[in-house]
Amino acid sequence: MDRKTAPANARKRRNRLTLLWIAIAAAIIIGLIATEQVALLYVLVTLGVTVLLIIVAVADIGETQKSVDGYNAPTSLTNGTLNSMRAPSSSTQRPAKRR
Repeated sequence: MDRKTAPANARKRRNRLTLLWIAIAAAIIIGLIATEQVALLYVLVTLGVTVLLIIVAVADIGETQKSVDGYNAPTSLTNGTLNSMRAPSSSTQRPAKRR
C-alpha cells in the first residue's frame, strides 16, 4: 500500500463513519418526533448538551502557556504577536513626531 493512499483511505473511512452516525442520529430523532416522544427527546438533548459542555470544559483548546510577562496566552501569540497586540507602557512610550 502506498503512503499517499493510506491517509486518503483512512480519511474516506472516517467520513463514511461520520455520515453513518449522523444518519443514525437523524433516524432516531425523526422516529421520536413521529411517535410523539417529545419528553424522551428533551432528555436526550439535555444529556447531549451536557456531555458537549463537559468535553469543552475539559479540553485544553489553546494549549496555553505562560508568557514572559505572566499573561496566559496561546502558543501562537507568544512568538512576538502578543507584543504588538498590547498597548505600550507609559515608560516606553515615545513622544509624537512633529511635522
